[in-house]
Amino acid sequence: MTKADIVNEIAKNTGIDKASVLATVEAFMETIKDSLAKNENVYLRGFGSFVIKQRAEKTARNISKNTTIIIPAHKIPSFKPAKTFVNVVK
Repeated sequence: MTKADIVNEIAKNTGIDKASVLATVEAFMETIKDSLAKNENVYLRGFGSFVIKQRAEKTARNISKNTTIIIPAHKIPSFKPAKTFVNVVK
């Protein structure tokens, strides 16, 4: 399902015009991105959590050149679904 499909489905179910729904969906996604950029987790009860995970520094291998490289510590966004969400998908 794409963003356009989501907008169409919400517009059909609520009767709100697609332009307003698209603006709302865009604002929602932008708010989540901004919060994660500020190291603030986003918790949506019954849906899931968008959190920042810290990855430790590690050593990796470049197989084609047969060399070792160091991957520095970094942060990565992650999504953890709520239990109710997982049960619906199962």
